[in-house]
Amino acid sequence: MMEEKNSYRSNPTNIKEEIKNLQFRKDFIKEYRDLKDFYLDDKKKDKLKNMGRLQRFFFQSGYLISSIFKKLTPLRKLLVIIGLVLMFLSSIRIDNQNSSPNNTLLGGLLIFFVLVLELKDKLLAVEELIAGRKIQKALMPEESPQLDGWDIFLFTSSANEVSGDLVDFLKINDQRACVTIADVAGKGLSAALLTAKLQATVRAFADSSSNPAELTNKTNKIFNRDSLPNLFASMVFLEISTNSGEIKFANAGHLPPIILRGGELIEIEKGDAALGLLNNASYRNFDLNLQTNQIFFAYSDGITEAVNEANQFLGKEKLFNLLKGNDHLTASELGRKIIIFVEQFRGEAKVNDDLTLVILKKK
Repeated sequence: MMEEKNSYRSNPTNIKEEIKNLQFRKDFIKEYRDLKDFYLDDKKKDKLKNMGRLQRFFFQSGYLISSIFKKLTPLRKLLVIIGLVLMFLSSIRIDNQNSSPNNTLLGGLLIFFVLVLELKDKLLAVEELIAGRKIQKALMPEESPQLDGWDIFLFTSSANEVSGDLVDFLKINDQRACVTIADVAGKGLSAALLTAKLQATVRAFADSSSNPAELTNKTNKIFNRDSLPNLFASMVFLEISTNSGEIKFANAGHLPPIILRGGELIEIEKGDAALGLLNNASYRNFDLNLQTNQIFFAYSDGITEAVNEANQFLGKEKLFNLLKGNDHLTASELGRKIIIFVEQFRGEAKVNDDLTLVILKKK
């Protein structure tokens, strides 16, 4: 299930009510931090770290203005220059008189016109991303699909409008069901499109493949053939038996899944190459047999690499400690506890990656 996000375009409300609910300092700091993250590359950020406060203020302002200006189209750059020149000329005194105040108005209107054009571009892009998100959500499985003998919880939440993570559930027949968790490298629309292709490919091969390794081999060849250079995806594809606690899975470069049994945590060995890296990659089958109340847990690095306001990572140790102390919960209860734990750790820090998890508990 894909978690709902607040859309950039909220429903119109009373302006007075919006201002009343505004947390100016907090919102301003967040917006300014997002501005720096978007416009300043790592090289500029490293330079700023070694500067004094006053020097950093001037250089940072210069970097931001320069970066913003470079992203404008040629026409918009020209309009901004003309607008600034007109506003500057209006401040010059000639024969003890200021030049025409109309210059200030015209210059301001030109800059405002550029802002309106930029806003229009953003709104169009956001509308397309929202449409893409709706399609992604429609393709996602139920949060807790019903399967005899199993308690299941599936969850994914995107850092941006669209997600590069995948979670999917497919019931092949009364004895066999499949679950996929995957993470496509990168973010945004390109990752989301490849995620949709990966989901379609896995579903196409699921019924005809005799085991997870065979399916993963087929999927890797398609992904290697059709994806862009330097793009890859990690994936765990698993088959569940409804008649027993048997789980078979293949791991293509994803984080090792975890088994919880009686307070004991076992991290399964690493898998094979990520999808798309090698055309001739070979994948192994892993076989498990869960007893009653034992848990299979798979997750994306959006959990362990969640960052808080102090720029600290959540890490595996905190996650593992949480899992060991809560394996008595239902799949849904444990999943919600993990999600809340990550959100509380992150605090007001920006969400830096998609978050996805799969929990299978044997009844």
